[in-house]
Order: sequence, then structure tokens, then C-alpha cells
Amino acid sequence: MSQRIVPFIGYEDAAAAIEWLERAFGFVEDRDARYEENGTITHAELELDGARIYLSTPARYASPRRLREDSELARRAYDNPWVVDGHFVEVDDVDAHHARAVAAGATVIRPLEEGPGMRFYSAEDPEGHRWMFGRPLAGGR
Repeated sequence: MSQRIVPFIGYEDAAAAIEWLERAFGFVEDRDARYEENGTITHAELELDGARIYLSTPARYASPRRLREDSELARRAYDNPWVVDGHFVEVDDVDAHHARAVAAGATVIRPLEEGPGMRFYSAEDPEGHRWMFGRPLAGGR
């Protein structure tokens, strides 16, 4: 079955986000799918191991990081190591993926660990979006 749900993620600076997501998390942009208006990315598509995400810079968008800077309520909502309103991505080699993310400067909010049926870690991108990357353990799921 093909991917049926595609996350659409807003970024204050989609161009910088694309560069960082490629370097840190291994995504690859489909440049043929990019649309820009007056130098602002209004639609882009990135892929990792056959799964896609869409992203853009919506007008007047404020990232999770900026919202936490400006709002006590937002700070409290993110005052934990969990991926709340974030993204889970299954990868083949979570240890190598973690090493790549750390080398690129990702903010790891939950180190590599094994939980119920899964080895995983969580990180934030520069704009504060939370990501969890993991791999099922043998017999997991």
C-alpha cells in the first residue's frame, strides 16, 4: 500500500529547513515539486526511504520555537521529552540515523533507548518541530 497520510509542516524559513532536514535527518527534496512565490517556498516535497513530507513557509507563520519564546502556555506544553504534535519516522538503522542527526547539530530531547517493541530517539529541528525516529525490535509491533 502506498503512503496515505502526508504531513504538511510549516516553517518560518522553508529553504533553511530543507537544507537542515537533508543534512541532519537524510531527507531528499524533489526539486521538481517545489513552488515559490516572491522568493518564498509555498510548497516543497521531501522524501526519506519512500515516505514523503510536504513543507512551506505560510504567511505570518510562527514556529513552535517562536511560540515557546512568546507564550508561557506553549513553553509548558513542550516542557517534556515527548513528541507531542510531532512526527514519527521509521528508519532502517536508527543508531546511524541518530549519529547523523547529532553530527548535524540536532537537539536530541530523548536519547536512543528501547521501549515497548521499538528502539528510538527524539529530536527537535532548528524551528522546534519534534521528530521521533525508530525501528521496531525483533518481535515488536
